[in-house]
Amino acid sequence: MRILVTGGAGRVGRRLISALLERGDFVTSLDVAELPMEHPRLTRVRGSFDDTAAAQAMEGVDAVIHIGAYMSWVAADARRLHDANVTGTFVLLRAAAAAKVKRFVFASSGEVYPETAPQFQPITEDHPTAPTSIYGVTKLLGEEMVAHFARTTGIETVVLRFSHTQDASELLDQNSFFSGPRFYLRARIRQQTGFGNQAVVEALRPYDDGTEKLLISRGKDGTVFRMPITDTRDLVSGILLALDHPAAAGRTFNLGTEEAIRFDEAVAHLHAATGLPVVDVTLPIPAVNYVTSRRAAIETLGYAPRWTFAAMVADATAEKLGVRVESALEAP
Repeated sequence: MRILVTGGAGRVGRRLISALLERGDFVTSLDVAELPMEHPRLTRVRGSFDDTAAAQAMEGVDAVIHIGAYMSWVAADARRLHDANVTGTFVLLRAAAAAKVKRFVFASSGEVYPETAPQFQPITEDHPTAPTSIYGVTKLLGEEMVAHFARTTGIETVVLRFSHTQDASELLDQNSFFSGPRFYLRARIRQQTGFGNQAVVEALRPYDDGTEKLLISRGKDGTVFRMPITDTRDLVSGILLALDHPAAAGRTFNLGTEEAIRFDEAVAHLHAATGLPVVDVTLPIPAVNYVTSRRAAIETLGYAPRWTFAAMVADATAEKLGVRVESALEAP
């Protein structure tokens, strides 16, 4: 097939494009960033989600995997979020319908749910949607547009609600976008300062002596934070199933790991890998504490996520040491 991947220069996009090329597909990448990859079956279109770039990228395409998006939780970025994630998705859907694309796979997010305050757990696809962030709102609006185009144009669509996802190597990177503020004290202070969450900053500041430390976060009632953290490789395997499987058409699936890792357990793995000291801090906010069900993807598509948090840390540690261990971690 000829597949258009939006957001091809991102962490998920790069690995997805590599997987598609490896299995023999022709791939077009559309991204505002440069994709540092060359292949005889790869076409790179650099641009934003506007009519010109979308029409160019859509030429001869059989299917679209729309994972490109702008991510931010800063209030000042609301307009940019809407332009990229809502208007951009509309432009791509309209171009896909005009090009008579067979299937449109849309990357949504678990943030369409109230993940920080779920009504029930595990969170399944029929959990009420009630985003608590503007990013989540833009993804929910994108889902509604996908459903509209499916109804009015007949294009096959699949909605995938992604878990929090990262490369294993990011877990050991104190400056990584996700794992830095999630597990490292000084990175969390910088993030929360940028968000203007002064109460959280004041709770963390006494533990900062100028050296990096691992952070166990607790909510104001003492509950340890807990959430799914998905390896990019598991996410890509699910995206490919959504692209190919006949039963995926018209469906919405949660996609990611089945594991919800407690942050004290996660930090124990990171401490063993890094040797950094650990601080355990009660924050003046409710705990992030949820688990999401992947049963629909597992039972309908044959999805089989395999990377636990412990396996991700082991892989990241081996990579840092220059040892390839991925095949040893593979499970049947």
